[in-house]
Amino acid sequence: MSETAPLRVALIGYGFAGKTFHAPLIAATPGLALNLIGSSDAAKVAVDFPRAAVVADPLQAATDARADLVVIATPNHSHAPLARAALAAGKHVVVDKPFTLDLAEARELAALARRHDRVLSVFQNRRWDSDYLGVRQAIESGRLGEVAHFESHIDRFRPQVRERWREQAGPGTGVWWDLGPHLADQALQLFGLPERVFASLATQRDGAVVADWAHVVLEYPRRRAILHAGMLAAGGSPRFLVHGSAGSLVKAQADRQEAQLLAGLTPGAPGWGQDPDELQWFGAERSERWPTPAGDQRRYYAQVRDAVIGRGANPVTPVQAVALMAVLEAAAASAVQGRALPPALSEDERAGFERERISGASPS
Repeated sequence: MSETAPLRVALIGYGFAGKTFHAPLIAATPGLALNLIGSSDAAKVAVDFPRAAVVADPLQAATDARADLVVIATPNHSHAPLARAALAAGKHVVVDKPFTLDLAEARELAALARRHDRVLSVFQNRRWDSDYLGVRQAIESGRLGEVAHFESHIDRFRPQVRERWREQAGPGTGVWWDLGPHLADQALQLFGLPERVFASLATQRDGAVVADWAHVVLEYPRRRAILHAGMLAAGGSPRFLVHGSAGSLVKAQADRQEAQLLAGLTPGAPGWGQDPDELQWFGAERSERWPTPAGDQRRYYAQVRDAVIGRGANPVTPVQAVALMAVLEAAAASAVQGRALPPALSEDERAGFERERISGASPS
């Protein structure tokens, strides 16, 4: 690997996440070459990437000599073992969310990355969504005053349970482990770590075997951040709702990049990430509409590239990944115990997360 040659990327997993998100974003990022894909369906891969080598065994793909950076987009239970193997083989690693299944695994991988001096990052692509970028800009501008109430919704209308691993019984399945990492990561970037986490999870659809509804409250001294996801919402839920001492903000519609990717739009093509849905601000006596900035999830992979070649910072560090895992785990335990729980982080882990959050710039 050199600074002039493209970074050789192995993508493990060519299901929904790998095919829809990772592969197009990697392919559209200068300085990255997607030359190996771990998949049991070579014919499916060949349609999109005929020149890529295909390796059926995911463990072999994780340690293949033809890769500098390994991207893991496999079912959640396999994230930790594949990341462990890739780091031990000297690879830089990107893991799709959730990072691991529990806090102990997250800490283990963070320590392993430090020991091998490798970049280890988690694919929190929705930090570069238009809706989140717009809300973050509005909060940081001070136009809302001190935020007291924050709601973040990823609501969908999918009344039929689908035949996919995310909706079947197993470790790391269900809506909280699917969408919770996005919701919680954005809130933590905005407000830091909560004192306590209170969660309610439910299984609502006919035929569902894992939780398909999640309502989680992050408790701060004065602020409450509500994270919500459900599969029986046909409409009426804004993506973001924020109330502050100087006004309120509504972002009605979600970022369009996922829909654009599903429609086959190439990242970076005309219209990519553009969001015509404006932010709505309400003050005591007047209201305003503000344009929403464009989103671009390619920025995540551009920053990973720069971190690997030593020209920039890791966009989502193991410190952040461990902190997020503590919040996800606290929510899961809270739903079982019926009480608010603190994230199980040490004082050093909390301080390290806060240092990174304060020193880090807004997504760019």
